[in-house]
Amino acid sequence: MNKEEMIKKLKVRVTPIGNGTAIDHINPGMGLKIVEVLGMDEKNGAAIALNTESKRMKEKRKDLILMEDRFLTENELNKIKLLARNATVNTIKNYKIEKKEKLDLPKKAEGILKCINPICITNHEELKTKFSIKKEPVKAKCFYCETSMDKEEIKKHIL
Repeated sequence: MNKEEMIKKLKVRVTPIGNGTAIDHINPGMGLKIVEVLGMDEKNGAAIALNTESKRMKEKRKDLILMEDRFLTENELNKIKLLARNATVNTIKNYKIEKKEKLDLPKKAEGILKCINPICITNHEELKTKFSIKKEPVKAKCFYCETSMDKEEIKKHIL
């Protein structure tokens, strides 16, 4: 049996979810970070496909998360936008896609990032953090101390 036949034979399909959320077209390697940021654990019904084949993405690889009976809050959606700005979020009800949203970076982020400046007031007072987001290159700038974070720092400091 050659490689192509073996792949076809071993291909695993993910069972569709009846109600919940599917996050598709996540850049490879970001799926587990999203699971962590969403606070998912063994109590949550989910299927996660990592570094799987993609026809749409230019890298030809993607991560995918299917969450049974879980719908994202606006806060959670904004966190995902910062981590996977080209992903697609599908809201599924009765096995049908009710809403499909192609993500992009938010213009601002409130209460979802921790400022990296140790003397920023948000690290000493009970204030909700506020950042303005710039797209190219990706940067988050603190409203209070004006410290900027690059894409990698943003990934590390999402709350």
